[in-house]
Amino acid sequence: MKRLYKLLIVVVTLMTFGGCTTNEPVVDVAKITSEPKTFVGSETCKTCHLEHYDSWKATNHSRMAQNAKSNVDAFIVDINDKVIKADFQKLADAGKLKAPVDQIYFPTKNDILYTLGNEWKQRYIVKKDGILYISPIQFNTETGRWVNYHEADWDKRPWLLKCGGCHTTGTKLDMDDMSKSTFTEPGVGCESCHGAGSWHVALPKTAVFEKRDTIVNPAKLPRGVAVQICGSCHNRGSSTMAKGAGWPVGYTPGKALETYYTSTSFAAGDKKHMYPNEFSKGHHQQYIDWLKSEHRREGVTCTSCHFVHQLGMPSTRFQTKGQGSSSCLTCHKPANQNMAHSIHSFANCIGCHMPRIAKSAESRDIHSHVFKTLLPSGTLENPAIPNSCQNCHRHKDENLAELQKRFKILSSVPKPQGKVVEPMNAYK
Repeated sequence: MKRLYKLLIVVVTLMTFGGCTTNEPVVDVAKITSEPKTFVGSETCKTCHLEHYDSWKATNHSRMAQNAKSNVDAFIVDINDKVIKADFQKLADAGKLKAPVDQIYFPTKNDILYTLGNEWKQRYIVKKDGILYISPIQFNTETGRWVNYHEADWDKRPWLLKCGGCHTTGTKLDMDDMSKSTFTEPGVGCESCHGAGSWHVALPKTAVFEKRDTIVNPAKLPRGVAVQICGSCHNRGSSTMAKGAGWPVGYTPGKALETYYTSTSFAAGDKKHMYPNEFSKGHHQQYIDWLKSEHRREGVTCTSCHFVHQLGMPSTRFQTKGQGSSSCLTCHKPANQNMAHSIHSFANCIGCHMPRIAKSAESRDIHSHVFKTLLPSGTLENPAIPNSCQNCHRHKDENLAELQKRFKILSSVPKPQGKVVEPMNAYK
């Protein structure tokens, strides 16, 4: 009996210590990290980070570009040639086309390799002479109409050069032969914000600290460079590294964006995308708007209001942490309800401080991110500058001078009336 008991102890001991061993081969960390970093794709990331992957799949980032051949549901509308041409004819009749309808290229569904976006609009990627281009047709989701996109020069604007780097992950440009330009995956994947993951994937979980050091976690970066990750695409301008590129070629998360990219401005001559007061009127403008804001000076960044991935379905269309103006009220609780706020006591912060003055698909369908109320007086001084009041359907047709007059009265503190009475001195 004693011998059996001793044998049992030996077996349990072996099982205990055997369970603590690993069958993973010894990995040469130095060798792995001496190789160039490469992109592995979000499908690789999900093997260890499934919950984050599932959350990301529910966001618009994952749908910025989708493979139309492997995912037929990427199309949000039928590619109906008759319907598209009918809408284009309306544009031609209104004098809004730069080429006759019968000379415009209209792709068939079979021609389309990738779809771009689906929230405000959807565009379509085709290939010509081995190079990917955005075709001249665009479907606007909220109005349900087809509109033109560079119909006269679409095949002079290679997609991966002009904007592909912000719609795909792991884009590599070949400036000598654009047909050899490539990307790792369509859409804004994990590595767009966390950096190329080949080192991270190659290292075993047992190399805890080394593995953590091989990937970028934006939440652990200083705010100044973390916000520039968002700014690398939610921006408008030009590359400093590749002539003709509209995205920051060579930029990697955690680096200083200004080295790789120059933002646009009205002062530099961009009257198409900027107002004279340097507020944006073109889309993917949020970062350059934010740079002008008090939020920036106070340290409020993109992720203060928006999430990139969270468990469960997004609660709002814009991936904000709160719905509507409730996001503002998490910080601005003491906002008064008198003077200018007295007529907006329903707490519509966004209506005045984030007016819809920028365009994604249709005119003024997205919010300004300067977080500043634009008064009628600004429009009176320069009609090219919009104002918050006339962005409201209630006031859109009202007289500007009258609106400004009413605002001035409402926002002024009344002068004290009557005689100043000296306080009585009880000790006299």
